[in-house]
Amino acid sequence: MDLEKLYAARLHAVRERPYLAAALFALHVVESPATPTMAVDRHWRCYVSPAFVDRRTVPDLAGVWVHEVSHLLRDHHGRGDAYAAEHGVDGPGERLRMNIAADAEINDDVYDAALPMPPDAVRPESLGLEAGEVMEFYLRRFTFGARTQPFAWLDCGSGADGGARPWDLGPAGARGLTTEERDAVRFRVAHGIVGAPGDAPDGWKRWAEQVFHPPQPWRELLGSAVRSAASAAGVGEDYTYQRPGRRATSLPGVVLPALRRRPPSVCVVVDTSASVSDRELGSALLEVTAIGRALGGRRDLVTVMSCDATVATVGRFCRERDIPLVGGGGTDMRAGVAAALERRPDVIVLLTDGQTPWPSARPAARTVVGLFPRPSEKWVATPPWARVVRVGG
Repeated sequence: MDLEKLYAARLHAVRERPYLAAALFALHVVESPATPTMAVDRHWRCYVSPAFVDRRTVPDLAGVWVHEVSHLLRDHHGRGDAYAAEHGVDGPGERLRMNIAADAEINDDVYDAALPMPPDAVRPESLGLEAGEVMEFYLRRFTFGARTQPFAWLDCGSGADGGARPWDLGPAGARGLTTEERDAVRFRVAHGIVGAPGDAPDGWKRWAEQVFHPPQPWRELLGSAVRSAASAAGVGEDYTYQRPGRRATSLPGVVLPALRRRPPSVCVVVDTSASVSDRELGSALLEVTAIGRALGGRRDLVTVMSCDATVATVGRFCRERDIPLVGGGGTDMRAGVAAALERRPDVIVLLTDGQTPWPSARPAARTVVGLFPRPSEKWVATPPWARVVRVGG
């Protein structure tokens, strides 16, 4: 194989995409006549066909270098496995579809005048779809047919879709990167992109932001926020005369109450204004279920209110389908908080789109705010006394 030409192409790629240098030099080349072109595995090996190198120019090969390393940086193999598990699909056909969708995601960030796009490269327009989206978006919007027929040859390796290939050396093969080494490479590339604003396409900038600030599992965050509020000092504590206090022995003739910790109660206020969709109301019912689980399954401790400009319904939580959510007017969570406080809960959870005035003073109960997805400019700034979790999206 003409390694001099192949490595010259990598240097050309580094000159044109300096923010990808750490990733490009982390790839270990494996000569593989069985590979149709160039392909990668999840362990950051790059399998290269000698015949492919011979018939491509240095700029063409440089573009392929960038293309293949983009699959690994964006974790297309892991995302492909996750998609297969979530939808119960697998096999060569589905993995090819994942490869096509992954190519559609990255190709608009790979090629330009210095790194020419091959005529047979996948573009979103080739699939009748808009550019600038991600692999999962494209997978939901195309199936095999006339538009995908030109890409039947496509094979960027297991690093592009998660499906094993005959030429893969596997986890025990030589010169593969460990999980920690792969994460370190991604972090270095992301740091280079963030540190040199304006030099990378928008797609890479968004990717780098996610590396530094990965999206958090919001349902776990909501449950954690409720548990934290419910277990805080003073929550669920009260005095009782059913058992004498420990200090009673030091005061003969005086009956002192004992401090008892009771299960905390939670009041959930659901925004049912016109700006909240039916889908979001359905999601709110799922969150009520999650809150019940966060309290150890004690659904009897959860009260649910529906509120737009006023509080419409109040009910104990038994089953999701039995909770009436009515409304459709404006939004005023102040009314919801006031009505919740009348029931003297330990924790108040507000599920809202954030387009509401807030109470001016801290409520006499721990408060958690779950915000439905909205452009940030539409939210009214949440008060500092609330624990805020962005739900859905």
